[in-house]
Amino acid sequence: MKSNCFLYFILFCGLLLFSPQIKAAELTTAEAEAFAQTRGDELLKAFSEKDLATKYQKLDNLFINYIDLNYISKFVVGKYWREMTKDQQTKYQSLFKRYAMSLYKGFPLQFDNRISFAISGSHRDGDAVVVTANINYKNQEGQIDTYLVEFRMHKAGEHIMLTDIKVAESSLILSYRGRFYQMIKDSDEDMEWFLEDFELTTTSAEQHYALPEQE
Repeated sequence: MKSNCFLYFILFCGLLLFSPQIKAAELTTAEAEAFAQTRGDELLKAFSEKDLATKYQKLDNLFINYIDLNYISKFVVGKYWREMTKDQQTKYQSLFKRYAMSLYKGFPLQFDNRISFAISGSHRDGDAVVVTANINYKNQEGQIDTYLVEFRMHKAGEHIMLTDIKVAESSLILSYRGRFYQMIKDSDEDMEWFLEDFELTTTSAEQHYALPEQE
């Protein structure tokens, strides 16, 4: 069975690989594929950094600049977004950013040049572009595991931002919506209680995955 841990890594990896910034013009599939290749190379270089603090700094910058966290944060709470006050929405999006930034640091980020990728195609889907890629991972036994992954992007202003990733038929943001809906239901659908619980969860993740000097 393929490693679930590595599948989670792919989801994070995709959030960085396929979200380039381009000029304010309609994104073509050719442009999307070309920028995906460039960002992929940049990401792999970041993973080769020996110093963990430097590595996290580079990954944080990629994460902040190229993922549509505002879109994703709204999507995963769905109908409950409209039930929050403006202040609650602001607090929630701030927490979501902190949560996302801390969570990826729990993934194994030492791969010793055992990862490669090849873009296999792309197509338009409404206003979005879906790029497909084969991500190859050489495991400890020297065998190559290949994962077919789809990356969905849309244009936000002058930026191309990633909004979803699919591995097989599993959608990242749909799985997160299920998780957040359950968190809200566990809080009796009270948005203030949900935010209190979410803040505790976020703070715990930040502390758990902090570097020693950050604790």
